Amino acid sequence: MSDLPLATDLAGIFLEDVPLIDLRAPIEFKEGAFPTATSLPLMTDEERAQVGTCYKQQGQAAAIELGHQLVGGAVRAERLEGWLAQIAAQPDALLYCFRGGLRSQTVQQWLHEAGVTRPRVAGGYKELRRFLIDTQDKAAAECHWSVLTGMTGSGKTHLLGQVAQAIDLEGHAHHRGSSFGQLPGGQPSNIDFENRLAIEILKRRHLGELRFVLEDESRLIGRCCLPLSLFDAMTQAPLVVVEVPQAERAEQIREDYVHDLWLRYRDLHGQEAGWPLFADYLIGALARLKRRLGDQGHRELDILMQSALAEQALNGSTQAHLSWITLLLTRYYDPMYLYQLGNKRDRIVFRGDKQACLDYFAAQNLA
Repeated sequence: MSDLPLATDLAGIFLEDVPLIDLRAPIEFKEGAFPTATSLPLMTDEERAQVGTCYKQQGQAAAIELGHQLVGGAVRAERLEGWLAQIAAQPDALLYCFRGGLRSQTVQQWLHEAGVTRPRVAGGYKELRRFLIDTQDKAAAECHWSVLTGMTGSGKTHLLGQVAQAIDLEGHAHHRGSSFGQLPGGQPSNIDFENRLAIEILKRRHLGELRFVLEDESRLIGRCCLPLSLFDAMTQAPLVVVEVPQAERAEQIREDYVHDLWLRYRDLHGQEAGWPLFADYLIGALARLKRRLGDQGHRELDILMQSALAEQALNGSTQAHLSWITLLLTRYYDPMYLYQLGNKRDRIVFRGDKQACLDYFAAQNLA
């Protein structure tokens, strides 16, 4: 078994999008994996739990013996067929388990006996994950970061879509980064979020990029938490402030957080099932701000939102939503943003409208 090949070029695995076969239990895969990984576990969650209990009570030899009993005969043959089929579809696939130990060694040997020899990743998932964490931390320290900020609804994400050196944090988190920012379909696990972000940075640094622009975010984007090293770099980075009139911002919010969001719910769940989910989501997002808005303020906004939803349900128009959006900006988001920006004013290096900001990024060789 020790003579079978090991894959040790961790950077190459991610730079070349090498297919991976994840042999860990399904619960481990769900907690976090890698974009090119396919879950084909050696053991089910229940089988892994039984082996773990046996290991604690009777030691390694007994646990290994139990593992072979649980994954033997027809079960082994069925799982071997799955691994062989995956390798037939992806001949350059690599194997990994948690530490590159017994599980991946066992599967590697079984495959070898079946006439197929594939490398297993040295150090397994743990080493791959450590590599990406180190990649992220090193980039946070070595790269030059700029942050685009602006009042809620300024279209910062859309603006950064026109900046070549931008990294879309909200895209990786599948969340728009506010109380109303949750998107249907849910968010990735935090580990998956961090891994995808680190892989993008690794690839772009490999191409020679050292300067990046990010959108101003709190450390939490929904339930995805930014790596501390990157967030620390963001809190010290120079700020570019995009200035957009409130009416234009309200329209942008209506487009993104009402019209586009409704289409996403409809496409995912269908017209009939999607509508109550969409309406309940908007109402719930506003309710989460009740403590800050106060009972009367929340009630007034809720009445406006319910009326706008009723009109939308009747004729499909989302224009009435502008009433509660504008009021929410005036009473909550704009004052909060101005207060926060005041605490960061010493970091501001440029401010202007959207085109002026794009011109600034171009002059800085970031666009």
